[in-house]
Amino acid sequence: MLARRRRTYFVMMGICIGLFVLAWGVVRIWSVPAAVGMCVVAMLIPPVAAMVANRRGPDDRWWDDPSGDPKSDEWWDELDGKKRRP
Repeated sequence: MLARRRRTYFVMMGICIGLFVLAWGVVRIWSVPAAVGMCVVAMLIPPVAAMVANRRGPDDRWWDDPSGDPKSDEWWDELDGKKRRP
């Protein structure tokens, strides 16, 4: 899961960089509005790539799931206010 998300992230960021380079290195010679449009599309890719890369998979442990260590879980529950101190 992690490898697929990482690969997807790098592909999306590669497309983003490629769009910027093509827009201002090649396309602007023929059409500045098209180059600006390409940059707008490239500007939208990084937030989407970050969401894809940080998406929780069905087998991923979430930040508040119990770790299996009772002492650690009790400590975190106390910090989160889930259990009161005796």
